[in-house]
Amino acid sequence: MEQNNEMYPKATAESAKKKAELAPEQIETWRKFSHSVFNRGVLDKKTKQLIAVAVAHVTQCPYCIKGHVPQAMKEGATKAEIMEAIWVAAEMRAGAAYAHANIALEAMGDE
Repeated sequence: MEQNNEMYPKATAESAKKKAELAPEQIETWRKFSHSVFNRGVLDKKTKQLIAVAVAHVTQCPYCIKGHVPQAMKEGATKAEIMEAIWVAAEMRAGAAYAHANIALEAMGDE
């Protein structure tokens, strides 16, 4: 791996090719699935990309963020819409932590 100042290696055409060569059947299946998911359906492509941006922030995937933000903009999302989607993701992540406090309360017992 080439040394750089980033935490994650840069995604390159070469790295994509290597991964595809190591698992050609799986990558082809995944590519078809991904293409299918992001096609217009009941939800339009912009909405799907905004969902992807939000999920990318919750899963903390820098590659997904760098990939889906430009795709959302290509589909017509504004910078404000993208930021709002990120805030929805932040609220959901915080809300999940709060909701899981019920597990902690149960573990503490009645005392």
